[in-house]
Amino acid sequence: MHGSAAAAPAGSCRTAVRATLHCLTGCAVGEVLGMVLGMAFGLHNGATVALSVVLAFAFGYAFTMRGVLRAGLPVRQAVKVALAADSVSILVMELIDNTVMVTVPGALDAGLDSALFYASLAGSLALAFVLTVPVNRWMISRGRGHAVVHAHHGH
Repeated sequence: MHGSAAAAPAGSCRTAVRATLHCLTGCAVGEVLGMVLGMAFGLHNGATVALSVVLAFAFGYAFTMRGVLRAGLPVRQAVKVALAADSVSILVMELIDNTVMVTVPGALDAGLDSALFYASLAGSLALAFVLTVPVNRWMISRGRGHAVVHAHHGH
């Protein structure tokens, strides 16, 4: 089976886990910041989720750009690399973690001093990580996603 995730080399699983952890870092910073700001400012749940998504994409792209800029890419090329490397991964993570946050009864209404809010957020990010690793593995095995980043610096 040419190109199937099942036929991918064993190292690609480690690469996918590392790529997903990298993506999760940016997503988590943006997601948590967006949720905390939205709740602190009393935004409607929809606005809070939207803010979280925007910030997750912004931080995810920024973290990738930081690495490729350090490797010497010009800004315009770094933006292209970040978009190619992270868009699908961030999208999948955001769909999963925000779906969890919206569907856990009371999670978005629990408040910043609630264990329910933080447990739901931590669980949503953990689930997003687990479900995004195979997506990243599939993309990397096809030379897409974080494979694009690896062409520009020494991983």
